[in-house]
Amino acid sequence: MRFTCEKNSLVQGLNIASRTVAQKSSLSVIEGILCKAGLGICLTGYNMETAISYEIEAEVTDPGECILPAKLFGDIVRRLPEGPVTVVVDETYKVSIRSGFASFTISAENSDDYPELPDVNTGRAVPIPQRELKEMIGGTIFAVAENQGRPIHTGVKFEVTNETITTVAVDGFRLARRTYHPETPTGREMNFVVPAQGLKEVEKILTDTEDMASFTLGPKHILFQIGPATLVCRLLEGDFLDWRRVVPVNCPVKLIAHVSDLASSVERVGLIVSEKYKSPVRCKFSNQEVFMRTNTTIGAAEDRCNLAGDGDELEIGFNVRYLADALRAIPSEEVTLELTNGLSPMVLTPVDDKQDFAYMILPVRIKN
Repeated sequence: MRFTCEKNSLVQGLNIASRTVAQKSSLSVIEGILCKAGLGICLTGYNMETAISYEIEAEVTDPGECILPAKLFGDIVRRLPEGPVTVVVDETYKVSIRSGFASFTISAENSDDYPELPDVNTGRAVPIPQRELKEMIGGTIFAVAENQGRPIHTGVKFEVTNETITTVAVDGFRLARRTYHPETPTGREMNFVVPAQGLKEVEKILTDTEDMASFTLGPKHILFQIGPATLVCRLLEGDFLDWRRVVPVNCPVKLIAHVSDLASSVERVGLIVSEKYKSPVRCKFSNQEVFMRTNTTIGAAEDRCNLAGDGDELEIGFNVRYLADALRAIPSEEVTLELTNGLSPMVLTPVDDKQDFAYMILPVRIKN
């Protein structure tokens, strides 16, 4: 195998593909990075749950494939001088790496034992702008369950209809939903749950541009295509929460808040709350304002924030972190706070009909 490519392209490909290289495995070959030279170069990392492949433009004079030591090869390439890099692999899997006056020789492995990646190319891809997909993932993934009590809830649910693409995450204490309305119908109807770990890698690859990404559903895997990068990940199986039944509708109390002002107040009050000294923030919604306070063994804090509307002196407690997380995820300057009573969840919804999201936070019982 012999190829020449630009150092920066090779570094970018290695940085992305190596994210899913197994750190320690009984199958030693997946601790390396699979390199295939054909029309260009394709680098693949695979930990048996998630695979990332990245294609690089290169001048290939001798096609072939091998398994390169991921960390060593990556460290060498990153320290090479700028410019073209030539990689030659001989029949004994000795690897020669040259750039400028720098030269290295390392060992590779035969690729015959590298596991086959799941085949997901049977379905029809659903296109979506990268910026929209990135915002949908970032706006929900923080609310996935962290424990394995309900494995299905450690992922984000995707619901695709002809008119919408929706992502939902729940953890038993809160719910996050984002919905995108494509300009052209998707022509698809499907539901699946993607593990949070795989989606975190997708989010890192996505850019804040209108360039298109796509996803393709297979029998047990999902494939994301993002420019030259392809990510394949195993789907989660099980019964996801019927979230439409648990989100309150027609709440009697509706208030409008400026997101940054409310978030700042919540974060200030939450300064004395920690994992060790847990305490809910007590919110009292009155006419045109909310009064917040909290007490822990290390002190007390209180603050006020202006709102539009009358909260009718409704008092309710919330987990400070859950409330702050939801406010940080809201993509608008203003938000509607929908409340029923002190024991029912609060739902944050858009003021502007052009947006479509919901963040539900369950209350915490507070002592009088």
